[in-house]
Amino acid sequence: MLTAIRHRVNSRLGFFGLVVILFWLKTLLAYTLDFSLGVSGIYQYFILIINPLATTLIFFGIALYIKKPWWSYLTLLVLHAANTALLYFNVIYYREFTDFMTINTITGFSKVSNGISGSSLALTKGHDVFYWLDIVVLLVLLLARLIKVDKKPLPRRLPWALTSLGVVLFAFNLTLGEIDRPQLLTRTFDRNYIVKYLGIDAYTINDAFKTARNDQVRASASTSDLASVQQYIKQHYAAADPQMFGLAKGRNVIVIHLESFEQFLIDDKIDGKEVTPFLNSLYHDKQTYAFANFFHQVGQGKTSDAENLLETSTYGLPEGSLFSQLGSDNTFQAAPAILQQTQGYSSAVFHGDVASFWNRNNVYKNMGYQNFFDKSYFDAAGDRSIGYGLKDKLLFKDSVKYLEQMQQPFYAKFITVTNHFPFEMDSEDTDFPKADTADSSVNNYFQSAHYLDQSVEEFFAYLKASGLYDKSIIVLYGDHYGISNTRNLDLAPLLGKSADDWTAYDDAQMQRVPFMIHIPGVKTGSVQQQYAGEVDVLPTIEHLLGIKTKRYLQFGTDVFSSQHDQVVAFRDGDWVSPQYTKAAGNVYDQKTGTELTKLTKTQQTQVDDNQNRVTTALRLSDKLNNGNLLRFYTPKGFKPVQPQNYNYTDGFTKLAQLRETLGQKSTSLYSQNHDHSTADLYQTDAPEAK
Repeated sequence: MLTAIRHRVNSRLGFFGLVVILFWLKTLLAYTLDFSLGVSGIYQYFILIINPLATTLIFFGIALYIKKPWWSYLTLLVLHAANTALLYFNVIYYREFTDFMTINTITGFSKVSNGISGSSLALTKGHDVFYWLDIVVLLVLLLARLIKVDKKPLPRRLPWALTSLGVVLFAFNLTLGEIDRPQLLTRTFDRNYIVKYLGIDAYTINDAFKTARNDQVRASASTSDLASVQQYIKQHYAAADPQMFGLAKGRNVIVIHLESFEQFLIDDKIDGKEVTPFLNSLYHDKQTYAFANFFHQVGQGKTSDAENLLETSTYGLPEGSLFSQLGSDNTFQAAPAILQQTQGYSSAVFHGDVASFWNRNNVYKNMGYQNFFDKSYFDAAGDRSIGYGLKDKLLFKDSVKYLEQMQQPFYAKFITVTNHFPFEMDSEDTDFPKADTADSSVNNYFQSAHYLDQSVEEFFAYLKASGLYDKSIIVLYGDHYGISNTRNLDLAPLLGKSADDWTAYDDAQMQRVPFMIHIPGVKTGSVQQQYAGEVDVLPTIEHLLGIKTKRYLQFGTDVFSSQHDQVVAFRDGDWVSPQYTKAAGNVYDQKTGTELTKLTKTQQTQVDDNQNRVTTALRLSDKLNNGNLLRFYTPKGFKPVQPQNYNYTDGFTKLAQLRETLGQKSTSLYSQNHDHSTADLYQTDAPEAK
C-alpha cells in the first residue's frame, strides 16, 4: 500500500492531489479550532467541509498549466505557501478582532505593523505549527528526491478539466449557500457568513471586488451626493439643553483615552481589592457627569475608529480603518479645527507609540491638530516601554514639559497604551492580584487596568498642583473592548454569569465603556442613565463649550439634549436602545436579556424603526467618508484645514518660540508660572522614573 501511495505521489497529478488535500485539512483545522462561524446542523457542516475545495482546485490548478516540470512543482508550492499565509494571517487577526482581514486591512497593514508584533506573538498557539509544517516537509522531500519530480507531460486537457471541476464545485457550493442564506453576496452580511459558506479565498476575492467598487464610487462622487446626508443631519439634530450649553466655556479640554477599558471594571474587585479605585471615585463624584450606558462603536479600526468617532462624529468604515485607508486624503471637520476656529483653542496629542501607527501622522494634520508628541519626543528605551509604547505613568509625567508650554485654552488628548492586549505587566510595575481564569490575558487584564487607574490618578494630582485642574474639563472614555468576544466565556464567571447562559445579548452589553465628563467646581454631576455612543461625544463637548453645532455634518447628538437619540448603532449594523438589543440576528429585551422570539405588532414596529435609523446612519456616514464628501461642504465661518501648514518635528521648540513671541500675551501655564517649569510638581511611583 505504501508503495502504491508513493507511486501516486511521484506523479505530477498525485503530488497536486496531495497538496490540495493538505491545504483542505489545514483549512478545516482553522474552521474547527480558530474560527467561530456559528455552524449548526448537518447541512451547514457539509457546506463548511466542502467549501475550501473549489477555490483550492482553481488556484492550485494554475501550476498544472506550466509545462516545465520543476517550474510546475515550484509554482504549486508557492501557491500553497501564499494561500497558507492568507489563511494563517486571518487566524491571527481573528484571535484578536473576532473578524476576518479585508483588502483594506491588508493594504493598510504597514500603517500599524510597527506595533503589532508583540500582540501577534501572544496570539500564537501550539497547533499553529501544523499550518506550516507540511510546506517544509514537502520541500525537504522534493530536495532530497524522496518525492520525485514527474517529467512526463500531462494530458493536454487535464488542467482545463480540473479548472472546470473547480468552477462547477464553486457553483454547487454557492447554490447550497444561497439556499441556506439567500442573497449571500448581494446583501450586507457578517463576514462570517461568506467564510462559512464559501471559504477564505472566495471571501477575499469578494472583498477585493467590493473595495474596487468603493474606490470607483469615491472617484465619481460629487456635490449632489451630499443632499441625502445633509437632510438626515438636519432631521436628526438635537438642540442643546439651555442649562448645559456653555457650562464649560473657555476651559481647557483634556481628553484621556483609556485604552481597552470596559465599563465592568468600574467598582469591580479582585480578591476584595478595587481594580480602579481612583476612576471609581471620579465616576461617583458630584463634579462628574458619568454614563452607565455608553457604548463603543468601533469596527476593525479599533482605537483609530474610536478617535474618528470622537473627533468627527462620523462612523468608521465597515471594513478596515478609516485612518489607514482614507485618512491621508480625506477632508475632516474635526474637534481641533472647530475649537481653534470658533474659540481660539490650541491643540495637541500625546502618544507613546510611533507617529505612523494608524497613519496618525497624516490624519492629525488633516484634522487640524497643531502638535503631535509621539514616541520620538520621549525616552521610551528599555523597560520604559511595554507592548505598544511608553508606559502610561511615564507618558503623563513626561508630557508635562510640553503641556505647560501650550497656549490656553487648549484641547489636549492623551492616548494611553499600557492596558492593551495581552495586558502583560513588568513585575516591578504592579502588585495587584491577577484574576483566576483559564485565560491568561483575562487574568492580566485587571492588573494592567489597575496600573492605568494609578496613572490617571497621578496625572490628576499634577493638574491640581499646577493649577490646570480648575481651568479645565477632563473627558475620560474607553475606546473599545479589552476582552474580545472569544474570551467572554472565560470572563463570564467573574461577572456572576454562567458561561453556558452567555448569549449574543451579553456580548452586546460588553460593548459598554466608561464615559465621564469631569468639570471641577460643578456640583450637579451624577451617573446618567441615557444610552449613548462615541459618535455623540463631539456635539456634547461642543455644546458644553458654547459652540453651536447645527452647521456641521455630525451624526451624533448631544447626550444632555431632550432630543438625544438613544438608539446606539454598532458598526456591524446591530444596536442597543433602552428597550431592545439587536445582536446576531436576534432581538432581546434590554432590561431582562430575554430573547424575544415573537414580537407584538408594536414591538416589531419599534424594532424596525430602530433598525432603519441605524442602517440609514451607517450608510450615509459611509457615503460621506468613502466619497470624501466634506470636500464639497464648508460650514459657515469654517475654513478648510490646510494640512501642509502642520509639521510635527521639533514641537517643543515651536511651542517655546510662540510663547516668547507672545511675551506678556502668552497664556501658557509656563508663562503664568513666571517662566518656571511645573514638571517638578509631578509625583509618580513609576520605578523607571527614579
